[in-house]
Amino acid sequence: MNNREYKIAIIGLGYVGLPLARLFATQYPVIGFDINQKRIADLQNGADTTLELEDKVLQSVLLQKNPFNENSTEGLFCSSDSTDLQNANVYIVTVPTPVDKHNRPDLTPLYKSSETVAKVLKKNDIVIYESTVYPGVTEEECVPVLERVSGLKFNEDFFVGYSPERINPGDKEHTVDKILKVTSGSTPEIGKVVDNLYKSVITAGTHLAPTIKVAEASKVIENSQRDLNIAFMNELAKIFSLMDIDTHDVLEAAGTKWNFLKFKPGLVGGHCIGVDPFYLAQKAQEIGYYSELILAARRLNDSMGAFVASQVVKLMIKSDINVKGAKILNLGITFKENCPDIRNSKAVDVISNLEDYGAQVTTYDPWADPAEVFEEYGIVCHSYIDIHENKFDAIILTVAHQEFLNMSLKNYLEKNGLIYDVKGILNKDKINKRL
Repeated sequence: MNNREYKIAIIGLGYVGLPLARLFATQYPVIGFDINQKRIADLQNGADTTLELEDKVLQSVLLQKNPFNENSTEGLFCSSDSTDLQNANVYIVTVPTPVDKHNRPDLTPLYKSSETVAKVLKKNDIVIYESTVYPGVTEEECVPVLERVSGLKFNEDFFVGYSPERINPGDKEHTVDKILKVTSGSTPEIGKVVDNLYKSVITAGTHLAPTIKVAEASKVIENSQRDLNIAFMNELAKIFSLMDIDTHDVLEAAGTKWNFLKFKPGLVGGHCIGVDPFYLAQKAQEIGYYSELILAARRLNDSMGAFVASQVVKLMIKSDINVKGAKILNLGITFKENCPDIRNSKAVDVISNLEDYGAQVTTYDPWADPAEVFEEYGIVCHSYIDIHENKFDAIILTVAHQEFLNMSLKNYLEKNGLIYDVKGILNKDKINKRL
């Protein structure tokens, strides 16, 4: 199969799938498939509600008809009809891999997307997975589904690959084509085919891993490493808080050494760092090893919402502000700055803990979709706050949206109100305390 013969189907058009589909569509005919019909309708109209792609960039590759049927050499057609996939020969699965309420890996999206692909799978087709998983999922969990539903034999009739996603939502500098891509295949030959496919569009280059399991492991430890480092910073924040030392001042001083790793304390949410370590820990437990360090880091990072709330309450008490009934403004509910993604938002933990203390919390986030926030968390999220109608006893900056950095926060405070900076990005002379 040479480059011109690739007919690519991207399964899942979220933060990972859509940018990848757009990139491949600059050189190949691509079908972007998603079961969310509203999402498909928005994309067909040239609008990306995740804001990962500018509308003009998306519109530059959009097609109104299936390119596989029109013999198009490039372009993207978005569809929620799985029959549109049947003439593809490369399927790339980019669905989310969440955890359940007990923090156990939930592979349901992978199973269902594998069934969708298997129904149209043909001889010599290649299925590539990008979803973050623990080592072994592609060959031990997904391949059996492909074989069962398609009736084809693995590594004889069809082949698989794994190339972990490295998308950073909201990052307009490190886009998909500018991040080096790890690749792998179910045979050495297929590994080279997969590598060459990605190499044709990824300007940053590729790294061909020797096996699929190595590629899977490389992805899951990337975010586990970050989780561990941030957990250490969060533990330092708790220790230094008891010692009345500013953690950020300490980190700034320590950071003058050339090999000091410049991580910061904070709320660890989102669909990657706050989730992926559980996948590795679960697999370790299945093979008889209980991961102490990884799970300890997860517990510590998950405790930070309650810690932030307690710190704010202590400050309010010291300032003679009645906590019960106090009006508190929470700035931000997305999981990170300048991004509309609210998945696994830890700002929610701050809000719920403050409400447990009896405070009245108002949430303002110009990036989040209020309807989505209410559906997911039952929280009323405001897209606008009127300075003349609202005064608060405390303000908490939980997400560093650019809009918040330009606000005159003290104008929103009652006379003795206070400001707590979770992100540590506001001027010290304008706040009462930072994490």
